[in-house]
Amino acid sequence: MNKTVITIERQYGSGGRTVGKMLAEELGIHYYNNELVALASEKSGISEELFRKADEKIASIGGIFPKPKKLYEGKLIGPESPEFTSEANLFNYQAAVIKELADKGSCVIIGRAANFILRDRMDVVTVFIHAPYEFLMREAGKKQPLTGIELEKYIEHTNHVKASYYHYYTGEKWDDARNYDLCLNSGKLGFDKCVEAI
Repeated sequence: MNKTVITIERQYGSGGRTVGKMLAEELGIHYYNNELVALASEKSGISEELFRKADEKIASIGGIFPKPKKLYEGKLIGPESPEFTSEANLFNYQAAVIKELADKGSCVIIGRAANFILRDRMDVVTVFIHAPYEFLMREAGKKQPLTGIELEKYIEHTNHVKASYYHYYTGEKWDDARNYDLCLNSGKLGFDKCVEAI
């Protein structure tokens, strides 16, 4: 198999992580999700806590999230700058790690706007996984001790955070089909068919 990197963005409850894990196992390639923050921390020397706080800060802003002063361009800011631990530079380090992982070999990368970061590469397949409301509720209910309107609000909030994170760093719409090679309805196809389609 030629080297292929698959990025997956997903609605909460759509099973995007499950599909990503299944796909990585079937292809015998690496799967990266939460460990991206740890790898970025290791590369930069900046504590993981600062990366997580930056995510929380973005998540805590209500309404439409403001664009950063400068959208992601792939440049790292050194420790001599007061902007070294800025949200934008923390994203830059995560992006640098994603590029390094993509250079090393075939893998599946979940979230973190990896599709945008790797958008100019020919060895990347970008995927967005979504599902109908009822499916999202059912799958999210398996992981969250919530029901009814509380679960619905949790799903909406989580997806809003994902969309806002994506827009904050890329200036693009997270759920715009034009940003992906493949958009899959996991509620209609099921996880196995999603893996097969990718």
